[in-house]
Parts: sequence; structure tokens; C-alpha cells
Amino acid sequence: MLILASASPRRRELLQQIGVPHVVQAADIDETPLSGEAPGDYVQRLARSKAGHIFGSHRDEMPVLGADTTVAIDGLALGKPADDREHRVMFERLSAREHAVYSAVALATSAGVAVRLSVTRVVFRAVTESERATYWASGEPRDKAGGYAIQGLGAIFIESIAGSYSGVMGLPLAETAALLVAAGVPIWQAET
Repeated sequence: MLILASASPRRRELLQQIGVPHVVQAADIDETPLSGEAPGDYVQRLARSKAGHIFGSHRDEMPVLGADTTVAIDGLALGKPADDREHRVMFERLSAREHAVYSAVALATSAGVAVRLSVTRVVFRAVTESERATYWASGEPRDKAGGYAIQGLGAIFIESIAGSYSGVMGLPLAETAALLVAAGVPIWQAET
């Protein structure tokens, strides 16, 4: 059994997709970026912190998986939009351009914390203000890094990706599976 240090329903679905039984215990940590922190360093630090925080609170030493994702463009990390105005600014920046999605995954075990990073390039088509406003009104972008969901309604904005689709969703499965297998946590388990 594995503990997922995240309340994200997408991360749960992705773990289920690769047959990893788990329980959820979201980590409540400060997610404020450090001054001058690069996006890749930021998500790796948060994934490590989430996994380590939950692992340290359990006596049974059950493995803990932490993850974090951010969207970056023009040297800026785009978190979750706080409101319609912030979403508009994000989409003005993303429209008709390429951006990077950084997704880190960390596994805490009694042997320590191992971390992997996935970087995916995503190209948006031009997005009209009307489309953006309608998308915001759908509610989908409110809790998503960069203000969109590749697996949802936001898929229509994406012209291409180079990298990990599951990483853009929030949990890069190749990197996750590699960490789990290296730690002896089985994948592809049948549901019980």
C-alpha cells in the first residue's frame, strides 16, 4: 500500500490507471516559491516536502508519494489562478505560444526520498477572449496550474505537446513507475 500526499483527483486516477493501490493523506505545506527559484527546482522541492512531511508522521513507514506541477513561460511560474482577472492575464500570455509544464514526483521510504522531474513542452493555439471567458465560467481552470486542464475542456486550446501527457495532468507516470519499482512498490496490481 502507498500513501498519496495529494488530494488531487487526477493524481488518484493516474495511480489507479497503473494499478497502484493507495490511500490519500494530503500534505499541508507552504507552497510559496523561494526568491529566484527556478520552476523545476520549485516543483521538486514541493514534491519532496510533501512526501517527507507525510512520511515523517507515520510510524509504519509506508511509502509516501508526493507530486507538484507548475506551468512556466517567460521565466514566470504560473500557479492556480485566483480569479477571472488572473486567469485572463495567464491566457493572454499562453495564447499562440509554447510553454513548459514542470511536474515532479517524490517517493519517501525508509531509504530516503527519491525525486524525478518531467518537463513537457505545450503549444497553445490562439485563444479568443470569448473562449477564455467561457472556459473560466465552466469552473474547470480554477484549481489547475496555468489555468487549464489538458484532460478536460482545456484540451481544445492545445496544438501539440512534446513530453509527458500524464505529467501535464500532474503525475508523470513513467517517472512515477520508475520510482515505485525501484523501491519495490508493485504496479499493475489487480483491484481487490
